[in-house]
Amino acid sequence: MKLSPLFALGCKPLAHLRNLGVALCLGGAGPALADPVTVVALGDSLTQGYGLPADQGFVPVLQSWLDDRDAEVTIVNAGVSGDTTAGGLARTDWALTPDADAMILNLGGNDLLRGLDPAASRANLDAILDKADARGLPVLLFGLRAPGNYGPAFQQAFNAMYADLAQEHGALFVPDYLGPVTEGERLNLTYIQGDGIHPNAEGVKRLVDAVGPSVLELVARAR
Repeated sequence: MKLSPLFALGCKPLAHLRNLGVALCLGGAGPALADPVTVVALGDSLTQGYGLPADQGFVPVLQSWLDDRDAEVTIVNAGVSGDTTAGGLARTDWALTPDADAMILNLGGNDLLRGLDPAASRANLDAILDKADARGLPVLLFGLRAPGNYGPAFQQAFNAMYADLAQEHGALFVPDYLGPVTEGERLNLTYIQGDGIHPNAEGVKRLVDAVGPSVLELVARAR
């Protein structure tokens, strides 16, 4: 427990209240400082910030959003462009460093682009969540929505896996991460880079504004 900065000026807590973690000075009380929280953002290019200047990707923009709200959080960028759920699973153990307090999980987009079996994607995400559960780490899971390109059976299985896994693992859940930059079933090109896939700087801001409150809830769980 960190004590209020007032103690550095010579104030001493009353002994019986110190044991409760309450910082007091004679004549008034000072709030206890919140311990900082480290959140690992495990994902692919949507997390890594593909095609954008270093300060305009998802993680730095989210970090700035949180800093503006005095959230006392550090977001670690564990995004790797091109990564699938299988790749994310393979590196989960080293991505979740000992100082990790929580995890944002944003994988599955490359599985979708490659038309990989949703059952395999689901199994990989499930295994990643199992690893977080074993560490006692709260998770915020970002879902994605599949278009109808691969047929209704694929679309239904892919779309259902995120909600099912969030419920099974008690994870916080954003059902449609790309919803703020989507129009109908297609990405809104106003917010997308020239490749037609990745959000541009304005798109990233819209995504962060949408998921920021859920990240604050994740931080509250971590504390």
